[in-house]
Amino acid sequence: MPKPISRAYSRYSRDALLVFSQLIRRARIERKLTTQELADRAGISRGLLQRIEKGDPACAIGAFFEVAAIVGVRLFNSDDATLATAISANNAILALLPKSVRPSSTQVNDDF
Repeated sequence: MPKPISRAYSRYSRDALLVFSQLIRRARIERKLTTQELADRAGISRGLLQRIEKGDPACAIGAFFEVAAIVGVRLFNSDDATLATAISANNAILALLPKSVRPSSTQVNDDF
């Protein structure tokens, strides 16, 4: 029995998770892996894998990515070198941005 969703998720998030989970399930079946075999390879429980394959948004993103990587599903259509370049570029940009964001202290007077 799936866990009840404790918070609301946008339709886009739910649909994107469903597509991702369907790709994972399809790849597992095409590779003729049982849920237990894939769960063992990923180091997770069979129940967690079943929840991932149903698109449960409460599953840890790391578990989603690990299962997807094992069956060959990539969220980003990039090879390792391209991902490394993207990580480096984002780190350079993040280094230039403020470490934290604070709420604006100025009050906007919109009383016309």
